[in-house]
Amino acid sequence: MTVLDVLLGKPLATSDERAEQIGTSSGIPIFGLDALSSAAYGPEAALTLLIPLGAAGVAYIVPVSASIILLLSILYFSYRQTIEAYPGGGGSYTVASENLGTYPGLLAAAALMLDYILVAAVGIAAGVGALVSAVPRLQPHTLALCLIILLLVTLVNLRGVREAGIFFMVPTYMFLGTLLITIVIGVARTLVGGGHPAAVVAPPVAAPAAAAVSLWLLLQVFSNGCTAMTGVEAVSNGVRAFREPAVASAQRTLTVIIGLLIILLGGIAYLVRAYGIAATDPGMPGYQSVLSMLVAAVAGRGWFYYLTIGSVLLILSLSANTAFADFPRLCKAVANSGFLPHSFGVRGRRLVFTQGILVLAALTAVLLVIFAGVTDNLIPLFAIGAFLAFSLSQAGMVAHWRRTGGPRALRSMLVNGLGAVVTTITLVVVLVAKFTAGAWVSALLIAAMMAAMLWVRHHYDRVAEETLLTAPLDIENLGPPIVILPIQTWNKISQRALQFALALSPEVHAIHVAMEEETQALEQQWPRLVERPVTEMGGTPPSLVTVPSPYRLLLKPILQFVVQMEEQNPGRQIAVIVPELVEKHWYHYPLHNQRAELLKAFLLVKGSPRIVLINVPWYTQA
Repeated sequence: MTVLDVLLGKPLATSDERAEQIGTSSGIPIFGLDALSSAAYGPEAALTLLIPLGAAGVAYIVPVSASIILLLSILYFSYRQTIEAYPGGGGSYTVASENLGTYPGLLAAAALMLDYILVAAVGIAAGVGALVSAVPRLQPHTLALCLIILLLVTLVNLRGVREAGIFFMVPTYMFLGTLLITIVIGVARTLVGGGHPAAVVAPPVAAPAAAAVSLWLLLQVFSNGCTAMTGVEAVSNGVRAFREPAVASAQRTLTVIIGLLIILLGGIAYLVRAYGIAATDPGMPGYQSVLSMLVAAVAGRGWFYYLTIGSVLLILSLSANTAFADFPRLCKAVANSGFLPHSFGVRGRRLVFTQGILVLAALTAVLLVIFAGVTDNLIPLFAIGAFLAFSLSQAGMVAHWRRTGGPRALRSMLVNGLGAVVTTITLVVVLVAKFTAGAWVSALLIAAMMAAMLWVRHHYDRVAEETLLTAPLDIENLGPPIVILPIQTWNKISQRALQFALALSPEVHAIHVAMEEETQALEQQWPRLVERPVTEMGGTPPSLVTVPSPYRLLLKPILQFVVQMEEQNPGRQIAVIVPELVEKHWYHYPLHNQRAELLKAFLLVKGSPRIVLINVPWYTQA
């Protein structure tokens, strides 16, 4: 068993794909972690902006949460229809590109890619940030902890979809179980207490009001709260990951995820108002998260408190898994259309899209390193990409129903049309509210990603046009090539290369760059070791061409000779044979010069259609 087998598991055959498909119980942690974990920071993001209103501001969290839940419900019905209409995976890119055109599709893809990268980076950093706030002595190791968690999530996802579901199942259900128990206990005590429950541990007293409520403030609160809706689209992107009946399994998973998220958001908002819990400033001493104060108020600070907060920290850190589940699938869909490198569509040893996972991990790592694991400045970029993708997807579904028709088309158009209207309005609100805080960066990044994808497609189109051939095979002028063989000393490596050269063509030129003693020895041995055996067999002996190199350059004289032979022999193919020593062990690689690799690189850069490069390896046994 190799190290790779231990880390990633043994390779899976294509026939094993069915065994890797998942059901609802595994689908929730794979595709729902981002959405469900947002219940831990979405309400707090909204409450933080209500701090200037003092205790009176807490009351506004209920109507704000209700409006978010209403929007979430509309998206739920819309994406149920999307799953049914696109059983092969109907993410925003697929829906928008098929129904609205290429540019809207690329806009949706770029928006979602940016959103997934932010989900991965901010999720990990939020979890580590919460851990560091609970254990301050870990503060100097913030970035290292972020990168360790990123590596763990990456390795788990490289092991396959089914294993990722099993790995994330325990922390997901522990998080859901403890929060649901907290909500049930809190609601029961609120009802018993006539709407005014007694807190086991009283939350900090809210600061005095420093501002009056305004429509603009409420819009900002709403836009912050909408961060709880990222990840809603994940299931519609991954329909093919579910076992048959895939559509029913995906719809059931979406129902459970949205239902649980609505319960969490509604329950937290209700209890926050009932217990009078106001957010504390994250940048000030004495900061406590809203969930920490809520659990302490409902259940005290015993073992259940630490179990709940521990599960929250764990699920926040692992919430990046949704991005790792969907980003590679999105890249695969875009690559199939030719707007990303084709390698994104190739499944790896565990039937996952390995390159997409590795690219997401690399981009997330870069983001974490740049911001030292503290990504508060990236929070304003959240939700922009998600709601842009939502809007395009819903508009695309309206066009889909209009084109396909059917008995349910009108009703479906109304549902998706309503989804398109409300998500577009929300997008405008979020964009305006967060523009100066950094949303303009999202717009630039999305535009840059679209430009990159268009460039990739232009390149593929140009290559396809250049290599297109409809004429029959041309077999004229198929004479043997002129063979050029670089040779420094006579040994088994050069002998094997020369044998191949003689089998390829009668016209072989062995080029030797003069290096004093080596040159004298080779010139003296050449007639006896090479010319005589070839002549005795009735062949044409190869010529030895010695090229002087006063400055001890080796590759440049060879390149000049190859170019000269090409110019002197128009219409002839030039075959350059490069003998190469291949070490058995990687640690032997630095012990030998890598002139063969450099020569091949230079010849490829030279780029002539009449120069053919042939590699003849000699494998060591030591």
